[in-house]
Amino acid sequence: MTESQQEWAAKGIDITVPSIARAYDVVLNGTDNFAVDRAFVAELVKIVPEIYDVATYNREALKRGVEYLISQGVRQFIDLGSGLPTVRNTHEVAQAADPGARVVYVDNDPMVKVHGREILAASPGTAVVSGDLRDPAAVLASPEVTGLIDFTEPVAIMLIGILHHLHDDEDPQGIVDAYMAAVPAGSHLFITSFCASSPEARAAEQQFLAILGTGRFRTEAEITAWFAGHGLVEPGVVPNPLWRPAGPVDETALTVGQKLMYGGIARKG
Repeated sequence: MTESQQEWAAKGIDITVPSIARAYDVVLNGTDNFAVDRAFVAELVKIVPEIYDVATYNREALKRGVEYLISQGVRQFIDLGSGLPTVRNTHEVAQAADPGARVVYVDNDPMVKVHGREILAASPGTAVVSGDLRDPAAVLASPEVTGLIDFTEPVAIMLIGILHHLHDDEDPQGIVDAYMAAVPAGSHLFITSFCASSPEARAAEQQFLAILGTGRFRTEAEITAWFAGHGLVEPGVVPNPLWRPAGPVDETALTVGQKLMYGGIARKG
């Protein structure tokens, strides 16, 4: 092990294998990543040349979604599997509209813990939980959540680009349901996920599974099923660029990259 590897290992970070959070940082042109993460993304580019654009589409959808939630009176956000703080973060979008908005980020990547807390230290109304979203009870009971979130008021449960990293046997539906059971009526569920929308998407799935061990590209119907029991808002579950776009988008000419991730928002009645 090199000296650099030892230094990062002391912080709980293995720089010899790619991580989900750091790979996402790569495609967002961030700096909190390592050669192994960039190599993984380089392999993805061979299959989906637009992969950097896909990350941008997802970030733009996050911005539009958070702005919509603010317009619906939601002022509390639990961003699960949030990854590293980059640009157009949930708290930045929400607090630009309402400085009193509160955001808790949850991620199990130690890099997020190291850098996230430093970045957010000067941001009132925000917190980072170093925890596993697959354990809703522990996440919801964490002092960061209980100290910032009022569960008598509407909460946005956000799973942006993360449920595709859960295998079927990890019960993503049960996890979604557990979080939504903890929040009151008027709360919202916001999901984006990789979709098995093309042969290229299927090939990308194999690359994710081979290198990261995660990355399930599900059908539109499977993604839509996660919202069961809640009222989907228009336009429903659609490719990210079609979710309430800021300008016109030609639905008949979507590229592989534009269709790689689908998303939607639903309201708990």
